[in-house]
Amino acid sequence: MSEYTLSAELREDAGKGASRRLRRENGVPAIVYGGKAGGNDRKPTAIVLKANELNKLLEDEAFYSSIITLSVAGKDEQVVLKDLQRHPAKPMVWHADFLRVNKSTKIKATVPLHFVNEESCVGVKLGGGKITHQMTALDIICSAGDLPEFVEVDMAAVEVGTVVHLSELKLPKGVESQALSHGPEHDTAVVTVAAVKGSADEEGEAEESAE
Repeated sequence: MSEYTLSAELREDAGKGASRRLRRENGVPAIVYGGKAGGNDRKPTAIVLKANELNKLLEDEAFYSSIITLSVAGKDEQVVLKDLQRHPAKPMVWHADFLRVNKSTKIKATVPLHFVNEESCVGVKLGGGKITHQMTALDIICSAGDLPEFVEVDMAAVEVGTVVHLSELKLPKGVESQALSHGPEHDTAVVTVAAVKGSADEEGEAEESAE
C-alpha cells in the first residue's frame, strides 16, 4: 500500500466568511472525526489544509483508498478520506472530510476496479466480442489495515457472451462487497463481453442458414 502524508493546521474561525478567506489564502477547510480516546468518542476537529499539497496528492488514484498520515499541529494521526466537495465550476476543492482510523477499524470505502488483460481477452480476440464496463469502482467493507488500493478484474479467460458478476470477483482477504452484504439479489453485473452485431461468426451462421 502507498504511504501518504498530509500536513494541516487547527482551524479556529468558523463560518462561510472564514472559509472564503482561507480559500483565498491557498487553504482548504476540512474536518477530522471519529476515533476514541480513553474509551470515549473523540470530538471532531476543524482543520485547514494547503490546497497545493492536497491537489498534488489527489492526482494519485491510490490516495482515495489509502490510510493517510495526517499531521495536525505537529501531531500525527491515521485517517482515510471520506468525502470531498469540489467547486461546481472551478477546479477547486471546497471541503474535505477525514475519518480517524487504526488498522482494525471497520470502514466502508470505494475503490477503483482495474481491468487487466483486456487486450488478450479470448472473447475479444477469438470471439470478436466487445467489452463493456458496467462498473468502474466497487463499494467495500473491510478493516482499515486491509484496505486495498484497487480490485483487479482479470479478463483473459472471459468468453464472448459472458457477464461477470460481483460474486465472481476475487477480493483480497478481509474485503467484502457492500452490495453482496445485503444479499445475493444484489449480485449485479460488473463487466460483459458481448457479441458484436455483424461479426464474422454471425455472418457465417447466416450463410449456413441460407444454404
